[in-house]
Amino acid sequence: MSEVVRAEMVANVAEVHVEAGDEVGAGTALVLLESMKMEIPVLCEFGGTVTEVQVVPGDVLQEGDVIAVLG
Repeated sequence: MSEVVRAEMVANVAEVHVEAGDEVGAGTALVLLESMKMEIPVLCEFGGTVTEVQVVPGDVLQEGDVIAVLG
């Protein structure tokens, strides 16, 4: 079963910390977002294997956009 990590706000992708195939645990920072001059890490709420990363630095995300998929 896949789990989807979504953006919770409008933000720019500053950094991507994972790639497809990476094993991650709960609390792992997947990406770093920037919004209103604040840096917001997006933390994984569950462990698993990253199967897709759908963002790159410089992307502008809207609330609900998919950041990554974990299997």
